[in-house]
Amino acid sequence: MKPWVQQWREWSLSYRERGRYTPVGVAFHWTMAAVVTWQLATGWWMQRYLVGAAKLDAYERHSAIGLTLLALGALRLLWRLIVPGPINDADRMGWKTTVAHAIHAVFYLFFVLLPVSGWAMWSAIQPARPLRLAGIVPVPPMPFQDMSPAWQFFILDFAQDVHVACVVVLSLLIPAHALAAIKHHYWDRDDVLKGMMPEVPDTHWHPAGPNYSRRDAPSPAPSEDG
Repeated sequence: MKPWVQQWREWSLSYRERGRYTPVGVAFHWTMAAVVTWQLATGWWMQRYLVGAAKLDAYERHSAIGLTLLALGALRLLWRLIVPGPINDADRMGWKTTVAHAIHAVFYLFFVLLPVSGWAMWSAIQPARPLRLAGIVPVPPMPFQDMSPAWQFFILDFAQDVHVACVVVLSLLIPAHALAAIKHHYWDRDDVLKGMMPEVPDTHWHPAGPNYSRRDAPSPAPSEDG
């Protein structure tokens, strides 16, 4: 094992032992949640644009952000392979745990299918213009320019069907995922949602004790005002 991988895993232990994800994992989760929500909202809204330059620009921005989501998904998966997530209460629920893991795998699959199908749709419309990952890194279109118009239309139609199907399923999974997290927190009273929330610093001199911070972490000195 590479020394830096071992260092990251050792650093993550202080979080994983408390049933929490690392700050890197938390940042990935909430950043991607915001990007996916934005993509779903703008994807729905831009269908109402009239055909023209404004609609084409909206599709271009949507596709570029989608490629950014693809990159974030790949980085998040790499991080999970290097630093495994914690074992919390949701991992001790038998078949429910299996279903939850399957749904997480579906999310990762959609993080690939949605951007790639959108990229294919953009590339099948000729003349295809290049995109920019995060508005910075140029990404060339897929090599469909030498295909016949019939094949280009087939790719466009197929990619659109895949894209729409993924959007429909994802639009159902996201509320279900959010409701399940709320149920875990308020009904089951377990640590699932808390483990994915940003950690709030607490102090050891608080009368209730260190509710959030690590027990071995140094506490800030109380202010003179008490």
